[in-house]
Amino acid sequence: MKNQQVALVTGASSGIGKEIAKKLLQDGLVVYVAARRLEKMQDLEKLGAKALKMDITQEADITSVVEQISLEQGGVDELVNNAGFGSYGAVEDTPIDDARYQFEVNLFGLAALTQKVLPYMREQGSGKIINISSMGGKIYTPLGAWYHATKHALEGWSDCLRLELEPFGIDVVIVEPGIINTEFGDVMTGPMMARSGNSAYAKLAKAMQKSAQDSYEIGSGSSPTVIADTVARAVRVKKPKTRYAVGSMAKPLMFMRWLLSDRLFDRAVMSQVK
Repeated sequence: MKNQQVALVTGASSGIGKEIAKKLLQDGLVVYVAARRLEKMQDLEKLGAKALKMDITQEADITSVVEQISLEQGGVDELVNNAGFGSYGAVEDTPIDDARYQFEVNLFGLAALTQKVLPYMREQGSGKIINISSMGGKIYTPLGAWYHATKHALEGWSDCLRLELEPFGIDVVIVEPGIINTEFGDVMTGPMMARSGNSAYAKLAKAMQKSAQDSYEIGSGSSPTVIADTVARAVRVKKPKTRYAVGSMAKPLMFMRWLLSDRLFDRAVMSQVK
Protein backbone atom coordinates (compact mmCIF):
# COMPACT_ATOMS: atom_id res chain seq x y z
CA MET A 1 0.00 0.00 0.00
CA LYS A 2 1.35 3.40 -1.00
CA ASN A 3 1.84 6.00 1.70
CA GLN A 4 0.33 8.74 -0.48
CA GLN A 5 -2.52 8.69 -2.93
CA VAL A 6 -1.59 9.71 -6.47
CA ALA A 7 -3.88 12.10 -8.33
CA LEU A 8 -3.90 13.12 -11.99
CA VAL A 9 -5.73 16.36 -12.83
CA THR A 10 -6.28 17.22 -16.49
CA GLY A 11 -6.85 20.73 -17.82
CA ALA A 12 -4.80 22.10 -14.94
CA SER A 13 -3.32 25.11 -16.74
CA SER A 14 -6.09 27.46 -15.57
CA GLY A 15 -9.37 27.89 -13.76
CA ILE A 16 -11.02 24.93 -12.09
CA GLY A 17 -8.24 22.44 -12.86
CA LYS A 18 -5.55 24.63 -11.36
CA GLU A 19 -7.54 25.15 -8.15
CA ILE A 20 -8.26 21.42 -7.85
CA ALA A 21 -4.55 20.67 -8.14
CA LYS A 22 -3.68 23.24 -5.47
CA LYS A 23 -6.25 21.81 -3.07
CA LEU A 24 -5.12 18.21 -3.54
CA LEU A 25 -1.51 19.27 -2.95
CA GLN A 26 -2.58 20.96 0.27
CA ASP A 27 -4.28 17.73 1.29
CA GLY A 28 -1.01 15.81 0.92
CA LEU A 29 -1.58 13.90 -2.30
CA VAL A 30 1.06 13.28 -4.95
CA VAL A 31 -0.36 15.39 -7.75
CA TYR A 32 0.35 15.14 -11.46
CA VAL A 33 -1.11 17.90 -13.62
CA ALA A 34 -1.58 17.69 -17.37
CA ALA A 35 -2.47 20.24 -20.04
CA ARG A 36 -1.32 21.49 -23.43
CA ARG A 37 0.13 24.69 -21.96
CA LEU A 38 3.01 23.42 -19.88
CA GLU A 39 4.26 26.94 -19.14
CA LYS A 40 0.93 27.76 -17.47
CA MET A 41 1.55 25.11 -14.81
CA GLN A 42 4.89 26.39 -13.51
CA ASP A 43 3.17 27.79 -10.42
CA LEU A 44 1.83 24.31 -9.63
CA GLU A 45 5.30 22.83 -10.05
CA LYS A 46 6.62 25.29 -7.47
CA LEU A 47 3.95 23.99 -5.08
CA GLY A 48 5.12 20.42 -5.64
CA ALA A 49 3.05 19.16 -8.56
CA LYS A 50 4.55 17.23 -11.45
CA ALA A 51 3.52 18.93 -14.71
CA LEU A 52 3.17 16.92 -17.90
CA LYS A 53 2.33 18.16 -21.39
CA MET A 54 -0.75 16.45 -22.76
CA ASP A 55 -3.23 17.14 -25.52
CA ILE A 56 -6.29 15.13 -24.47
CA THR A 57 -7.16 14.48 -28.13
CA GLN A 58 -3.81 12.78 -28.84
CA GLU A 59 -3.59 9.11 -27.86
CA ALA A 60 0.22 9.19 -27.87
CA ASP A 61 0.17 12.01 -25.29
CA ILE A 62 -2.32 10.13 -23.11
CA THR A 63 -0.27 6.94 -23.26
CA SER A 64 2.95 8.79 -22.43
CA VAL A 65 1.42 10.47 -19.36
CA VAL A 66 -0.06 7.26 -17.96
CA GLU A 67 3.16 5.32 -18.60
CA GLN A 68 5.27 7.95 -16.82
CA ILE A 69 3.00 7.97 -13.77
CA SER A 70 2.94 4.16 -13.73
CA LEU A 71 6.74 4.06 -13.85
CA GLU A 72 7.17 6.62 -11.09
CA GLN A 73 4.22 5.83 -8.81
CA GLY A 74 2.69 2.52 -9.86
CA GLY A 75 -0.49 4.13 -11.14
CA VAL A 76 -3.22 6.70 -10.62
CA ASP A 77 -5.49 6.45 -7.56
CA GLU A 78 -7.58 9.56 -8.19
CA LEU A 79 -8.28 10.65 -11.77
CA VAL A 80 -9.86 14.08 -12.12
CA ASN A 81 -11.12 14.48 -15.68
CA ASN A 82 -11.36 18.24 -15.88
CA ALA A 83 -10.09 19.11 -19.38
CA GLY A 84 -12.85 20.56 -21.53
CA PHE A 85 -14.23 23.69 -23.19
CA GLY A 86 -17.45 25.11 -24.57
CA SER A 87 -17.90 25.47 -28.33
CA TYR A 88 -20.90 27.72 -28.99
CA GLY A 89 -22.66 28.79 -32.16
CA ALA A 90 -25.85 27.93 -33.99
CA VAL A 91 -26.05 24.33 -35.20
CA GLU A 92 -26.50 25.59 -38.76
CA ASP A 93 -23.36 27.74 -38.48
CA THR A 94 -21.05 25.22 -36.77
CA PRO A 95 -18.88 23.03 -39.01
CA ILE A 96 -19.24 19.35 -38.18
CA ASP A 97 -15.46 19.11 -37.79
CA ASP A 98 -15.72 21.69 -34.98
CA ALA A 99 -18.50 19.65 -33.40
CA ARG A 100 -16.37 16.50 -33.62
CA TYR A 101 -13.48 18.29 -31.92
CA GLN A 102 -15.81 19.35 -29.11
CA PHE A 103 -16.61 15.66 -28.53
CA GLU A 104 -12.95 14.66 -28.86
CA VAL A 105 -11.98 17.00 -26.01
CA ASN A 106 -15.01 16.75 -23.75
CA LEU A 107 -15.80 13.03 -24.10
CA PHE A 108 -13.59 10.78 -26.22
CA GLY A 109 -10.24 12.02 -24.91
CA LEU A 110 -11.53 11.76 -21.35
CA ALA A 111 -12.73 8.22 -22.07
CA ALA A 112 -9.40 7.18 -23.60
CA LEU A 113 -7.50 8.42 -20.55
CA THR A 114 -9.92 6.68 -18.20
CA GLN A 115 -9.46 3.39 -20.05
CA LYS A 116 -5.71 3.55 -19.52
CA VAL A 117 -5.81 4.18 -15.76
CA LEU A 118 -8.44 1.55 -14.98
CA PRO A 119 -6.28 -1.63 -15.05
CA TYR A 120 -4.21 -0.36 -12.10
CA MET A 121 -7.32 0.65 -10.15
CA ARG A 122 -8.95 -2.73 -10.80
CA GLU A 123 -5.87 -4.63 -9.68
CA GLN A 124 -5.66 -2.73 -6.40
CA GLY A 125 -9.41 -2.85 -5.86
CA SER A 126 -9.86 0.88 -5.33
CA GLY A 127 -9.78 4.27 -7.03
CA LYS A 128 -11.92 7.20 -8.00
CA ILE A 129 -12.83 8.63 -11.39
CA ILE A 130 -14.06 12.20 -10.88
CA ASN A 131 -15.60 13.68 -14.01
CA ILE A 132 -16.11 17.45 -14.15
CA SER A 133 -19.36 17.77 -16.06
CA SER A 134 -21.59 20.86 -15.81
CA MET A 135 -25.10 21.90 -14.92
CA GLY A 136 -25.13 22.04 -18.74
CA GLY A 137 -25.30 18.26 -18.64
CA LYS A 138 -28.82 18.54 -17.27
CA ILE A 139 -30.11 21.77 -18.82
CA TYR A 140 -29.71 23.50 -22.19
CA THR A 141 -29.33 26.92 -23.78
CA PRO A 142 -29.56 28.26 -27.34
CA LEU A 143 -26.38 28.18 -29.44
CA GLY A 144 -24.87 25.61 -27.08
CA ALA A 145 -26.06 22.43 -28.79
CA TRP A 146 -22.67 20.77 -29.21
CA TYR A 147 -21.36 21.72 -25.77
CA HIS A 148 -24.53 20.55 -24.05
CA ALA A 149 -24.50 17.38 -26.15
CA THR A 150 -21.03 16.50 -24.82
CA LYS A 151 -22.02 17.13 -21.21
CA HIS A 152 -25.30 15.23 -21.50
CA ALA A 153 -23.27 12.38 -23.00
CA LEU A 154 -20.72 12.56 -20.18
CA GLU A 155 -23.49 12.23 -17.61
CA GLY A 156 -24.85 9.05 -19.18
CA TRP A 157 -21.37 7.64 -19.82
CA SER A 158 -20.41 8.22 -16.20
CA ASP A 159 -23.58 6.52 -14.91
CA CYS A 160 -22.87 3.43 -16.99
CA LEU A 161 -19.23 3.41 -15.94
CA ARG A 162 -20.24 3.59 -12.28
CA LEU A 163 -22.24 0.39 -12.62
CA GLU A 164 -19.40 -1.40 -14.39
CA LEU A 165 -16.73 -0.42 -11.85
CA GLU A 166 -18.65 -0.84 -8.59
CA PRO A 167 -17.69 -4.55 -8.28
CA PHE A 168 -14.01 -3.54 -8.40
CA GLY A 169 -14.26 -0.99 -5.60
CA ILE A 170 -13.85 1.98 -7.96
CA ASP A 171 -16.08 5.03 -7.52
CA VAL A 172 -17.29 7.24 -10.37
CA VAL A 173 -18.23 10.77 -9.32
CA ILE A 174 -19.85 13.48 -11.42
CA VAL A 175 -19.30 17.13 -10.46
CA GLU A 176 -21.77 19.56 -12.02
CA PRO A 177 -20.47 23.15 -11.71
CA GLY A 178 -22.79 26.09 -12.13
CA ILE A 179 -21.52 29.51 -13.20
CA ILE A 180 -17.85 29.66 -12.20
CA ASN A 181 -15.56 32.66 -12.61
CA THR A 182 -13.06 31.27 -15.15
CA GLU A 183 -12.03 31.82 -18.78
CA PHE A 184 -15.15 29.92 -19.90
CA GLY A 185 -17.13 33.04 -20.81
CA ASP A 186 -14.43 34.36 -23.15
CA VAL A 187 -13.75 30.94 -24.67
CA MET A 188 -17.47 30.54 -25.26
CA THR A 189 -18.39 33.91 -26.76
CA GLY A 190 -15.46 34.47 -29.12
CA PRO A 191 -16.10 31.51 -31.45
CA MET A 192 -19.86 31.93 -31.02
CA MET A 193 -19.74 35.46 -32.41
CA ALA A 194 -17.35 34.42 -35.17
CA ARG A 195 -19.77 31.71 -36.27
CA SER A 196 -23.15 33.33 -35.68
CA GLY A 197 -22.53 37.03 -35.03
CA ASN A 198 -23.36 37.93 -38.63
CA SER A 199 -25.60 35.07 -39.62
CA ALA A 200 -29.37 34.57 -39.49
CA TYR A 201 -28.85 33.94 -35.76
CA ALA A 202 -27.02 37.22 -35.10
CA LYS A 203 -29.72 38.69 -32.85
CA LEU A 204 -29.72 35.59 -30.66
CA ALA A 205 -25.90 35.47 -30.63
CA LYS A 206 -25.68 39.08 -29.42
CA ALA A 207 -28.25 38.39 -26.72
CA MET A 208 -26.32 35.31 -25.62
CA GLN A 209 -23.09 37.31 -25.57
CA LYS A 210 -24.67 39.89 -23.26
CA SER A 211 -26.08 37.15 -21.03
CA ALA A 212 -22.63 35.53 -20.79
CA GLN A 213 -21.00 38.86 -19.96
CA ASP A 214 -23.55 39.44 -17.21
CA SER A 215 -22.93 35.96 -15.81
CA TYR A 216 -19.14 35.71 -16.10
CA GLU A 217 -17.53 39.10 -16.60
CA ILE A 218 -19.37 40.93 -13.84
CA GLY A 219 -18.26 38.24 -11.42
CA SER A 220 -21.66 36.95 -10.38
CA GLY A 221 -20.36 33.39 -10.60
CA SER A 222 -18.70 31.33 -7.90
CA SER A 223 -14.98 30.97 -7.30
CA PRO A 224 -13.28 27.88 -8.78
CA THR A 225 -12.31 27.02 -5.20
CA VAL A 226 -15.85 25.76 -4.54
CA ILE A 227 -15.27 23.06 -7.15
CA ALA A 228 -11.80 22.31 -5.79
CA ASP A 229 -13.21 21.89 -2.29
CA THR A 230 -15.91 19.57 -3.63
CA VAL A 231 -13.42 17.39 -5.48
CA ALA A 232 -11.17 17.25 -2.42
CA ARG A 233 -14.14 16.14 -0.32
CA ALA A 234 -15.03 13.41 -2.82
CA VAL A 235 -11.41 12.21 -2.74
CA ARG A 236 -11.29 12.24 1.03
CA VAL A 237 -14.46 10.33 1.92
CA LYS A 238 -14.71 6.57 1.72
CA LYS A 239 -18.00 6.57 -0.19
CA PRO A 240 -18.54 9.80 -2.15
CA LYS A 241 -21.86 10.86 -3.63
CA THR A 242 -22.50 9.93 -7.24
CA ARG A 243 -23.17 13.61 -8.07
CA TYR A 244 -22.27 17.01 -6.65
CA ALA A 245 -24.07 20.07 -8.07
CA VAL A 246 -22.12 23.11 -6.86
CA GLY A 247 -21.56 26.75 -7.73
CA SER A 248 -23.77 29.66 -8.68
CA MET A 249 -27.19 28.70 -10.10
CA ALA A 250 -26.38 24.97 -10.42
CA LYS A 251 -29.00 23.62 -8.04
CA PRO A 252 -31.74 26.18 -8.82
CA LEU A 253 -31.49 25.73 -12.60
CA MET A 254 -31.31 21.94 -12.42
CA PHE A 255 -34.31 21.90 -10.07
CA MET A 256 -36.19 24.19 -12.46
CA ARG A 257 -35.43 21.82 -15.34
CA TRP A 258 -36.74 18.89 -13.30
CA LEU A 259 -39.86 20.77 -12.29
CA LEU A 260 -40.93 22.43 -15.54
CA SER A 261 -42.17 20.95 -18.78
CA ASP A 262 -39.99 21.35 -21.86
CA ARG A 263 -42.07 24.27 -23.16
CA LEU A 264 -42.05 26.12 -19.84
CA PHE A 265 -38.31 25.64 -19.44
CA ASP A 266 -37.83 26.85 -23.02
CA ARG A 267 -39.65 30.06 -22.13
CA ALA A 268 -37.66 30.51 -18.95
CA VAL A 269 -34.36 30.14 -20.83
CA MET A 270 -35.33 32.41 -23.68
CA SER A 271 -36.57 35.11 -21.31
CA GLN A 272 -32.93 35.57 -20.27
CA VAL A 273 -31.57 36.13 -23.78
CA LYS A 274 -33.87 38.79 -25.22
